[in-house]
Amino acid sequence: MTQHYFSESPVGDARKREIEVELAGAPRRLVTAGGVFSPEHLDQGTAVLLRTLDKMTPEAEAVTGPILDLGCGWGPIALSAGLNHPEAEIWAVDINERARALTTENATRLGLTHLRVVSPDDVPFGLEFSEIRSNPPIRIGKQALHALLGQWLPRLAPGGLATLVVAKHLGADSLQSWIAAEFPTLSVTRIARDKGFSVIQAVRR
Repeated sequence: MTQHYFSESPVGDARKREIEVELAGAPRRLVTAGGVFSPEHLDQGTAVLLRTLDKMTPEAEAVTGPILDLGCGWGPIALSAGLNHPEAEIWAVDINERARALTTENATRLGLTHLRVVSPDDVPFGLEFSEIRSNPPIRIGKQALHALLGQWLPRLAPGGLATLVVAKHLGADSLQSWIAAEFPTLSVTRIARDKGFSVIQAVRR
Protein backbone atom coordinates (compact mmCIF):
# COMPACT_ATOMS: atom_id res chain seq x y z
CA MET A 1 0.00 0.00 0.00
CA THR A 2 1.24 3.52 -0.74
CA GLN A 3 1.72 5.81 2.21
CA HIS A 4 -1.66 7.35 3.02
CA TYR A 5 -3.14 8.62 6.27
CA PHE A 6 -4.46 5.09 6.73
CA SER A 7 -0.96 3.58 6.64
CA GLU A 8 0.46 2.30 9.91
CA SER A 9 3.73 4.24 9.57
CA PRO A 10 3.28 7.24 7.26
CA VAL A 11 6.39 8.78 5.72
CA GLY A 12 5.06 12.31 5.10
CA ASP A 13 6.28 15.46 6.83
CA ALA A 14 6.22 14.69 10.57
CA ARG A 15 6.86 18.26 11.75
CA LYS A 16 4.18 19.32 14.19
CA ARG A 17 2.11 22.42 13.59
CA GLU A 18 -0.50 24.16 15.71
CA ILE A 19 -4.00 24.88 14.50
CA GLU A 20 -6.98 26.44 16.21
CA VAL A 21 -10.31 24.65 16.03
CA GLU A 22 -13.60 24.96 17.85
CA LEU A 23 -14.51 21.90 19.90
CA ALA A 24 -17.29 21.64 22.49
CA GLY A 25 -18.16 25.30 21.98
CA ALA A 26 -14.74 26.85 22.54
CA PRO A 27 -11.55 27.48 20.54
CA ARG A 28 -8.74 24.97 21.14
CA ARG A 29 -5.07 25.10 20.15
CA LEU A 30 -4.08 21.61 19.00
CA VAL A 31 -1.21 19.94 17.15
CA THR A 32 -1.26 18.11 13.83
CA ALA A 33 1.34 16.89 11.33
CA GLY A 34 1.58 15.51 7.82
CA GLY A 35 0.67 11.91 7.19
CA VAL A 36 -2.64 12.09 9.06
CA PHE A 37 -6.15 12.92 7.86
CA SER A 38 -6.84 16.64 7.28
CA PRO A 39 -3.74 18.01 9.02
CA GLU A 40 -4.32 21.66 8.16
CA HIS A 41 -7.82 22.18 9.52
CA LEU A 42 -10.93 20.51 10.86
CA ASP A 43 -12.30 18.46 7.97
CA GLN A 44 -15.70 19.68 6.75
CA GLY A 45 -17.30 16.26 7.15
CA THR A 46 -16.01 15.99 10.70
CA ALA A 47 -17.38 19.47 11.42
CA VAL A 48 -20.79 18.38 10.11
CA LEU A 49 -20.69 15.29 12.33
CA LEU A 50 -19.75 17.30 15.43
CA ARG A 51 -22.47 19.89 14.80
CA THR A 52 -25.01 17.11 14.41
CA LEU A 53 -23.90 15.44 17.63
CA ASP A 54 -24.10 18.77 19.46
CA LYS A 55 -27.77 19.10 18.38
CA MET A 56 -28.80 15.66 19.54
CA THR A 57 -31.31 15.12 22.34
CA PRO A 58 -30.45 15.81 26.01
CA GLU A 59 -30.54 12.06 26.66
CA ALA A 60 -27.47 11.66 24.43
CA GLU A 61 -25.60 14.20 26.56
CA ALA A 62 -25.88 11.87 29.56
CA VAL A 63 -23.87 9.05 27.93
CA THR A 64 -21.60 7.39 30.47
CA GLY A 65 -20.76 4.13 28.67
CA PRO A 66 -17.68 3.79 26.47
CA ILE A 67 -17.55 5.91 23.31
CA LEU A 68 -15.38 4.86 20.35
CA ASP A 69 -13.85 7.23 17.81
CA LEU A 70 -13.08 4.91 14.91
CA GLY A 71 -10.20 6.30 12.82
CA CYS A 72 -9.34 9.15 15.16
CA GLY A 73 -6.71 11.00 13.09
CA TRP A 74 -5.34 13.84 15.22
CA GLY A 75 -8.36 13.43 17.46
CA PRO A 76 -11.18 15.98 16.95
CA ILE A 77 -14.06 13.52 17.37
CA ALA A 78 -12.56 11.81 20.42
CA LEU A 79 -11.48 15.12 21.96
CA SER A 80 -14.96 16.59 21.49
CA ALA A 81 -16.50 13.49 23.06
CA GLY A 82 -14.09 13.76 25.98
CA LEU A 83 -14.92 17.41 26.56
CA ASN A 84 -18.69 16.84 26.34
CA HIS A 85 -18.80 13.58 28.30
CA PRO A 86 -16.38 13.81 31.24
CA GLU A 87 -17.89 10.75 32.93
CA ALA A 88 -17.55 8.47 29.90
CA GLU A 89 -14.56 6.38 28.90
CA ILE A 90 -13.44 7.54 25.45
CA TRP A 91 -11.50 5.23 23.11
CA ALA A 92 -9.64 6.76 20.16
CA VAL A 93 -8.57 4.10 17.66
CA ASP A 94 -6.38 4.47 14.58
CA ILE A 95 -4.03 2.21 12.66
CA ASN A 96 -1.76 5.23 12.03
CA GLU A 97 0.87 5.49 14.77
CA ARG A 98 1.46 9.20 14.11
CA ALA A 99 -2.25 9.91 14.45
CA ARG A 100 -2.27 8.12 17.79
CA ALA A 101 0.70 10.15 19.04
CA LEU A 102 -0.97 13.43 18.04
CA THR A 103 -4.27 12.48 19.65
CA THR A 104 -2.44 11.53 22.84
CA GLU A 105 -0.67 14.90 22.90
CA ASN A 106 -3.88 16.78 22.20
CA ALA A 107 -5.71 14.91 24.95
CA THR A 108 -2.94 15.89 27.37
CA ARG A 109 -3.24 19.53 26.29
CA LEU A 110 -6.94 19.44 27.11
CA GLY A 111 -6.54 17.50 30.36
CA LEU A 112 -8.61 14.55 29.14
CA THR A 113 -7.34 11.78 31.38
CA HIS A 114 -10.34 9.57 30.56
CA LEU A 115 -9.37 9.31 26.87
CA ARG A 116 -7.53 6.15 25.79
CA VAL A 117 -5.63 6.18 22.49
CA VAL A 118 -4.81 2.74 21.10
CA SER A 119 -4.30 0.69 17.96
CA PRO A 120 -7.25 -1.47 16.89
CA ASP A 121 -5.61 -4.62 18.23
CA ASP A 122 -5.28 -3.08 21.70
CA VAL A 123 -9.00 -2.61 22.32
CA PRO A 124 -9.96 -5.23 24.94
CA PHE A 125 -11.76 -8.22 23.50
CA GLY A 126 -15.45 -8.16 24.35
CA LEU A 127 -15.61 -4.44 25.15
CA GLU A 128 -18.90 -3.00 23.89
CA PHE A 129 -19.57 0.65 23.18
CA SER A 130 -22.51 2.89 23.98
CA GLU A 131 -21.56 4.96 20.95
CA ILE A 132 -19.34 4.71 17.90
CA ARG A 133 -18.55 7.98 16.18
CA SER A 134 -16.62 8.15 12.93
CA ASN A 135 -15.72 9.97 9.77
CA PRO A 136 -14.77 6.62 8.24
CA PRO A 137 -11.86 6.28 5.78
CA ILE A 138 -13.94 5.91 2.63
CA ARG A 139 -10.87 6.07 0.39
CA ILE A 140 -9.51 2.74 1.64
CA GLY A 141 -12.00 1.18 -0.81
CA LYS A 142 -15.42 -0.38 -0.44
CA GLN A 143 -14.22 -3.87 0.48
CA ALA A 144 -11.84 -2.64 3.17
CA LEU A 145 -14.43 -0.20 4.50
CA HIS A 146 -17.05 -2.93 4.78
CA ALA A 147 -14.54 -5.14 6.59
CA LEU A 148 -13.76 -2.29 9.00
CA LEU A 149 -17.39 -1.61 9.81
CA GLY A 150 -18.07 -5.34 9.99
CA GLN A 151 -15.46 -5.54 12.72
CA TRP A 152 -16.71 -2.66 14.86
CA LEU A 153 -20.46 -2.19 14.42
CA PRO A 154 -21.20 -5.55 16.11
CA ARG A 155 -19.48 -4.13 19.21
CA LEU A 156 -22.32 -1.72 19.89
CA ALA A 157 -23.95 -2.46 23.22
CA PRO A 158 -27.72 -3.09 23.24
CA GLY A 159 -29.34 0.27 22.65
CA GLY A 160 -26.02 1.69 21.50
CA LEU A 161 -25.71 3.88 18.43
CA ALA A 162 -23.18 4.53 15.70
CA THR A 163 -23.05 7.93 14.04
CA LEU A 164 -21.10 8.19 10.78
CA VAL A 165 -20.55 11.06 8.35
CA VAL A 166 -20.06 10.30 4.65
CA ALA A 167 -19.94 12.58 1.61
CA LYS A 168 -22.87 12.00 -0.69
CA HIS A 169 -20.62 11.81 -3.76
CA LEU A 170 -18.51 9.16 -2.04
CA GLY A 171 -21.43 6.80 -1.55
CA ALA A 172 -23.35 7.85 1.55
CA ASP A 173 -26.64 6.42 0.28
CA SER A 174 -25.15 3.08 -0.76
CA LEU A 175 -23.30 2.74 2.54
CA GLN A 176 -26.51 3.39 4.47
CA SER A 177 -28.26 0.68 2.44
CA TRP A 178 -25.38 -1.75 2.96
CA ILE A 179 -25.37 -1.28 6.74
CA ALA A 180 -29.13 -1.82 6.91
CA ALA A 181 -28.90 -5.01 4.83
CA GLU A 182 -25.78 -6.39 6.51
CA PHE A 183 -26.79 -5.79 10.14
CA PRO A 184 -30.44 -6.73 10.75
CA THR A 185 -30.14 -5.86 14.45
CA LEU A 186 -29.43 -2.22 13.58
CA SER A 187 -32.05 0.40 12.77
CA VAL A 188 -30.42 2.70 10.21
CA THR A 189 -31.50 6.23 9.29
CA ARG A 190 -30.03 9.42 7.87
CA ILE A 191 -30.38 12.03 10.61
CA ALA A 192 -28.80 15.01 8.85
CA ARG A 193 -27.61 16.30 5.50
CA ASP A 194 -25.33 19.31 5.33
CA LYS A 195 -22.83 20.72 2.81
CA GLY A 196 -22.91 17.58 0.70
CA PHE A 197 -22.47 15.21 3.64
CA SER A 198 -24.92 12.74 5.14
CA VAL A 199 -24.91 11.78 8.80
CA ILE A 200 -25.98 8.16 9.17
CA GLN A 201 -27.09 6.74 12.49
CA ALA A 202 -27.42 3.05 13.30
CA VAL A 203 -29.05 2.01 16.58
CA ARG A 204 -28.75 -1.49 17.96
CA ARG A 205 -32.20 -2.76 18.85
